[in-house]
Amino acid sequence: MNAKQQGFTLVELVVVIVILGILAATALPRFITVTRDARIAAVNGMAGGLRAAVAVSRARYFATGTNTSPIAMADGTSVAVGTTGAASGVPTIAAVAPLGITAAMNCESTTACNGFTVVLLTTASTFQPSGGNATCQATYNETTGAVGVSTAGC
Repeated sequence: MNAKQQGFTLVELVVVIVILGILAATALPRFITVTRDARIAAVNGMAGGLRAAVAVSRARYFATGTNTSPIAMADGTSVAVGTTGAASGVPTIAAVAPLGITAAMNCESTTACNGFTVVLLTTASTFQPSGGNATCQATYNETTGAVGVSTAGC
C-alpha cells in the first residue's frame, strides 16, 4: 500500500506565519486610533446636540412671545432660559428645577447626559465622555449659547 502523506511542510507553515505577521504589523496601526476617533465623534455629536437644544429653546422662547422663564417645550419639559440681552431664550446652567441646558438635552440628571459626564460651572458647562480625559469635551456657554469643542486628549 502506498499511502500519500498529506499536510503542510514546516517551510510552508513558517512562510504563512511570516506573511500573517507582516499583514498584522501594517494593519494594526490603522485600528489603534479607532477609540480616539470614536471619542472625537461622540464629542462632536454632543456639540451638535447642544447647538440644536439652544436653537429649539430660543425658537420656543421667541415663538411664545411671553419673554418669561421657564419655557414649556413641546413634550412638556420646562427649560429655564435667559430673558435679557444676548442670552434671551438661551438655556441657563441650572442645577435645580427648572433645569436649563440639561433639561433641553433630556439628560438623565445634572451630572450625567447620554454617556457624558456633565460639569455645571458658573457660566459655562462641560460635557465629557464618561471615562475620557478632562480635555476631551464639548463646552456650553450660557451667556451666549455658544458651543465649543476640544478634542485634545481624546
